[in-house]
This record gives sequence, structure tokens and C-alpha cells, in this order.
Amino acid sequence: MNHTALESDPSFERVYIWDLVVRWTHWLIFLSILVLSATGIYIGHPFFNVTGEARQHFFMGTVRTIHFYTAIVFTLAVLSRILWMFIGPRYARWNQFIPVQRKRLRDFGGTLKFYLFMRREPPPAEGHNPVAGAAYTLIFGLYLVEILTGLSLYSVSAPVGSPLRWFGVLLPVIGGPQWARWIHHVVMWLLLGFAVHHVYSGWLMTIVERTGTMDSIFSGYKWLHRPRGSEARRKEAA
Repeated sequence: MNHTALESDPSFERVYIWDLVVRWTHWLIFLSILVLSATGIYIGHPFFNVTGEARQHFFMGTVRTIHFYTAIVFTLAVLSRILWMFIGPRYARWNQFIPVQRKRLRDFGGTLKFYLFMRREPPPAEGHNPVAGAAYTLIFGLYLVEILTGLSLYSVSAPVGSPLRWFGVLLPVIGGPQWARWIHHVVMWLLLGFAVHHVYSGWLMTIVERTGTMDSIFSGYKWLHRPRGSEARRKEAA
């Protein structure tokens, strides 16, 4: 169903779901993962042959620098989004990720049945559906693992006196630089695999729910079925 049809359908209303912080952190995390993955793969397996002395090219050093500064963007975006889970508006809150409300716990089973092809349509959800929210909780856990393993690896070559050297205390816990590097690499591929699934499931829910799910991450608005008291809900979400 297109937007024109939805605008003329009295059973739908346009509701502001994803605020600016949610949208900005989403895209910063997404874009930084792409850059970090590309530069990280090259750092682990250099595939360009640069002739001449290293001081004349510094290609690997440039790639590492891009990787490092992009990691800062990624870390700040992730931490900002986690903070926003506790101080942000309704649809950005932590309880949209961890299903603690009775309704979300009930809808979790119905949504899971939909994903397992045991139900034709999922239960209606305004923000994240309960299964997606729980999955994103695990993804944020992977974000933190990637950040901590990355900081522990950087501590090995961090300049003397740099606060980043403090993260070297994590290396014995992880099992040393080799284990930290392996975990860092595996988590990267898990996040890339999730990104593919995330786009697919987003399109699926856009088609099935007809609420403009994919458009909403750009505009912040979704089209929701208009229940009783919709005006009060709109004010609450604003």
C-alpha cells in the first residue's frame, strides 16, 4: 500500500516513531561497520602490493588510521544509543528491546510463530516488535564485545602515556592478543551477516505490515492502524 492510499485511509494514522537520535545513531553505526569491516579485512589480510619504501607510501598506516577514527565514531554512536535507551522517548527506551511488559511478552510468541511460518501475520507493533527488540539486545552485546576487543588490541601499540593502554588489562582475560583478534574478526562477520538479515526482515515487515517500516528509518514516521484514543497516543509519542 503506497503513502497516498494510506493518507486517504481513515483506519491509518502517521505516527512519529524514530526520533532524530535513533536515526542518526542507526546510520552512524551502519556506515561505520562498513568502513571498519573493509579496513579490518585489509589489516588482517593485506591484498595490495605497494612497491617502494613504507615511508613513501604509508598505505597500511593510512588504513589503520581510518580504522581507528571510524572505531571512535562507532563507539560513540553505540554508547550514545545505549544512553538514549534510558533517557530517550517512549519508542527509544530499553523496554522496547527487553520484553518486560505483559503485552510484549504475549506478542513475543506470536511474532516468533510468524517468523517460523506458523502464523500468517505478526501481532501489530508500533516500534520494534518483541522478537526484533530481543535480537537487537544481542546485537548491542556484540557491539560491546567488538569495542572492548578492539580497544584491547589497540592497547598493544598505543603510545606511552595514552589512556588507551589501560585496556591492555583485558588481554589476559580474553586470552591474549591472538584470541582478542580472533573474537574481533568473528564478531565482524556476525554483524555483517546480521546486516543482511536486517535488510531482508525490514523489507518483509514493510510488505506484510504495510506500515512503511523501511521508510521510517529515514523520516521517523510509520503508518499505524488507528485505534481508539489515537490522539492521546500521538501526543505521547511526540
